Amino acid sequence: MTIIDSDKILNDLPYGIIGCAFKVHKTLDPELLESSYEAYLQYELIHAGYIVERQKELPLV
Repeated sequence: MTIIDSDKILNDLPYGIIGCAFKVHKTLDPELLESSYEAYLQYELIHAGYIVERQKELPLV
């Protein structure tokens, strides 16, 4: 992978994630719980080829 390839990947990454978020927003009912949106967004991201971890714990330093 060259520097140009990695730059393209990094530039395309946010567009792909935002595209999945828009699909979730357009598809689901606005009255659903946040957990429903989270589960469907995870599904869409995995379907698009992303590696996803939900509710990952981070240490507080």
